[in-house]
Amino acid sequence: MRRLATAFFVLLAASTAAIAVIAAPPVGAKSPPSRHVAVLQVSGLVDPVVADAIGDALRQAERTQAVAVLLQLNSRGGVLGPSRLARLRRQVAESRVPVAVWVGPTGAKAYGQAFDLLGGAQFKGVAPGTNVGDSSDPVEDEDAIAQGLVQFSAPTIGDFLVQLDDRGLDTAKVVPRGGQPRREITVRVVNAKPGMVAQLLHTAASPSVAFLLLVVGLALIVLEFYTAGIGVAAVTGAVCLVLSAYGLAVLPTRPWAVGLVVLGLFGYAVDLQAGTPRTWTVIGTVSLAVGSVGLYAGQRASWFTLVAVVAGVALFMVAGMPAMVRARFSTPTIGRQAMVGELGLALAAVHPEGTVEIKGAPWRARTNRATPIAVGQTVRVVGIDGFVLEVEPESGGARDYRDRVATEGANRPPIGGKTPGQSTSARES
Repeated sequence: MRRLATAFFVLLAASTAAIAVIAAPPVGAKSPPSRHVAVLQVSGLVDPVVADAIGDALRQAERTQAVAVLLQLNSRGGVLGPSRLARLRRQVAESRVPVAVWVGPTGAKAYGQAFDLLGGAQFKGVAPGTNVGDSSDPVEDEDAIAQGLVQFSAPTIGDFLVQLDDRGLDTAKVVPRGGQPRREITVRVVNAKPGMVAQLLHTAASPSVAFLLLVVGLALIVLEFYTAGIGVAAVTGAVCLVLSAYGLAVLPTRPWAVGLVVLGLFGYAVDLQAGTPRTWTVIGTVSLAVGSVGLYAGQRASWFTLVAVVAGVALFMVAGMPAMVRARFSTPTIGRQAMVGELGLALAAVHPEGTVEIKGAPWRARTNRATPIAVGQTVRVVGIDGFVLEVEPESGGARDYRDRVATEGANRPPIGGKTPGQSTSARES
């Protein structure tokens, strides 16, 4: 009985395999591809990442026999070189798969190099309320149709695909709906998105983002240097600087403006070492503001980003960083008054304010204008005003009245010629 059951299962498996072989299509045969339109969203500046994404979408559409490639365009310009832009436009114009460009949704723009890309497409459409052409002299959607810059208007991608059917692409059909004929899309919409790394690089090449990454990266490096952390700020800052370097390399960046931004952060760091805002803080603020405004040629970060970054860095470096440094290096004590009388070292000239080191921690310090303290001189803490120590030189400064009284008492001759503790007999002998 066991042998019979085994033979039955072997026969069943062989029969199933034979049916699968007979029913399988011949080697090399492919199932017919579904009719689809590849849609690629083009937003932001037209940069090398966008150019590569468009080229990949065209090649993929040809391999999958797509009905068309649809570029949804919303861009205020581009940063491609003349030869790269001409090659991209030629790719679009000579593509074996028809290329359609739709400027949308409502409020979208197609300026500069984006408008050149629109001109290379076989089918051109705009959404209501859009503008094309030159950013200094834009053309509205209705005028663009009248001037022949685009072919038709469509409020949505669906309406755009329906209108492509009138131009021989077979993207829609008429179906009865509620007793009335209506046109319905007959193709599948497939999103052609670039990879995550490509999207990250495209974002980093935005003027506002590249500028923000540059300043944040430099600020984090300064923070790591002065707080002596575990390296998180340094690693994050390095990543920001790498992404910023890519964005600045793609964008029309002015080297002198980058130098001013770096000088601005350096100026803040100098006064941070001194412990109080001085001349270098003013130099840093001015350098950062001028470098930020003039960072790009023909492009500019948004005014909101510029004001927010410059003001935020100034506030952080003048108020936030000193507090963080003190919190990082300060020595826990039961009451800050316990520090009075401690000796330390002047890290920067205290005249009248500067930085001193007490028990291995840097502190802002203040002294009397009549007794300035040089760098490296030993100081004594005589008082505390908030987070500022009042110090004086170890020698040559004003002394506490209790020390003066004690010293004078020690040097005063004994009353009646008798030293405290000395017996009469001992004096007489």
